[in-house]
Amino acid sequence: MIRIMLADDHAIVRSGLKQIIDTTTDMTVVGEAINGADLLDKLRTLNPSLLLLDMSMPGISGVDLIRRVKQEHPGVPVLVLSMHNESQIVTRAFKAGACGYVTKDSEPEILLLAIRKVVAGRKFMDPALVDAMVINITTDERPLHESLSNREFQIFQMLVKGAQSADIAAELCLSAKTISTHKVRLMQKLQIDSNAELVRYAIKHGLAGEVL
Repeated sequence: MIRIMLADDHAIVRSGLKQIIDTTTDMTVVGEAINGADLLDKLRTLNPSLLLLDMSMPGISGVDLIRRVKQEHPGVPVLVLSMHNESQIVTRAFKAGACGYVTKDSEPEILLLAIRKVVAGRKFMDPALVDAMVINITTDERPLHESLSNREFQIFQMLVKGAQSADIAAELCLSAKTISTHKVRLMQKLQIDSNAELVRYAIKHGLAGEVL
């Protein structure tokens, strides 16, 4: 039996996932988490075959959370289930240690196939993402945002969504000065001078996410 841990901060999403999993005879949900801290705490007592992880939960960033899980629970494969389909985010997830990536607009059959393949020790990428990833890998010109560190990219995403520096500092448990430093550096790397330009850059490169 494939024992699945669900990590998503939306109750409706978790409920829908459980309904999909309940249609199978070889899978079961053994636990749920609503944020990174909750997940890490529950993984210490549960023994899942697979972690089905949302990249956009409050608190610990998705990339950092994948790294923490791989460090503390190396035997638990991570399958990302995310609303984000941008190649940059997918690449960061795999580099952090994810074994698979599926978008939330995929058919249930794709998710179930991904779960079985990842548990079997194979990598899986949503077929809808393959073309975009191939183009990203083969292009000679790398977009400026690929030079951002994981923390800078996380803050970039939060700024694009309209979050203020103080709010970002509180959510990430960092000082306002640290957030300000990261913001200055990421804007220098992106060669932009204002929040408005930040949003325009995100839209142009398909990184706006929930902003649109």
